[in-house]
Amino acid sequence: MNDEARHAHTDPQERRRAAFRNAGKVLARHSAQHRIGERLAHLAAHAGDVYDLDADADLYGDGVVAELERRTARLLGKEAAVFFPTGTMAQQVALRCWAGRTGNSTVALHPRAHPERHERGALTGLSGLRTVHPTHEPRLPNADEVRGFEEPFGTLMLELPLRDAGFVLPSWEELTEAVEAARERDAVVHFDGARLWECTEHFGRPLAEIAALADTVYVSFYKSLEGMSGAVLAGPATLVDEARTWRHRYGGNLFQQYPAALSALIGLERTLPRLPEYVLHARVVARALAEGFGEAGTPWFRVHPRVPHTHQFQVWLPYDADVLTDAAVRQAEESGVALFQRWSPAPEGPPGVAVTEVTVAARGLEWSAADVREAVAGFVGRLG
Repeated sequence: MNDEARHAHTDPQERRRAAFRNAGKVLARHSAQHRIGERLAHLAAHAGDVYDLDADADLYGDGVVAELERRTARLLGKEAAVFFPTGTMAQQVALRCWAGRTGNSTVALHPRAHPERHERGALTGLSGLRTVHPTHEPRLPNADEVRGFEEPFGTLMLELPLRDAGFVLPSWEELTEAVEAARERDAVVHFDGARLWECTEHFGRPLAEIAALADTVYVSFYKSLEGMSGAVLAGPATLVDEARTWRHRYGGNLFQQYPAALSALIGLERTLPRLPEYVLHARVVARALAEGFGEAGTPWFRVHPRVPHTHQFQVWLPYDADVLTDAAVRQAEESGVALFQRWSPAPEGPPGVAVTEVTVAARGLEWSAADVREAVAGFVGRLG
């Protein structure tokens, strides 16, 4: 038994990681599941395709970081952009800048949006902002809810897609009408576009046209684009200049960031053009999952959305999360097939119901519908 196997045998978390990392057939392999050597080799192999490696390394945001900002601003059709080490910091800065400019520190957003669910109250604790919720439905607010909300707000923040509701998106008409309703209230609009890159297929619009609806947009490089880390805030040049000042105050103006910037440029060059293909195949996978659970006689299941809006979606099953995760790990170990990964108790569901997120990326394109149905049968068979 090698060191990895011995450690995995005694550490449940490492066992999961080893099982999914070593599986030969996966729907997606997140960048964090690669070993350091693999990541460095990938960076070395492709960095020269996207930037001149004879150039000086960046210092405090110049060089390759500035080039990434310029390219991202062009893609999004915005005047300027500024690189941040994290999306949490980028949005903190964007929303506090807009609060100062509008004179209203209230931000309207969904209660399942990232700042409300995953940032430990940072908007209030660090920036002194107040949040309100135009809707509690598992979707973004519509125009009537924005227009009719009972108190003023300075900024409407829309997360595209809304991850914790199932990576859901409104229709193009619903989105434009909600934005127009915010404008009627003299509010600015900010898009949490951590996963904006994969929304083009659903909306049938290019990135710049989608981003044009918002005053500012944040995008992430390590999620869909498989970069190492980092984010960009794009918008009017004057606000971006102010955001650079706040980035410094927040401690985000790092000495050097060329590995993250180069990996982001590689993602823009190599992964971004493939995202529509991932979205289309995610619909094949989602349909095959539903067929597979039906054929296996599963008493209840939910694939949500039934037709995915992006290349990510949810699956719900009436079992404890630990039972489902254990079945997923054993399937990966015993068959080399990782259909699902980690399951969690469904936060909006009854006790005994669990949910997992499914991502379909490059490796998932190798799966036929028959492959998915066969994997579902193998997974259900391990539930005892």
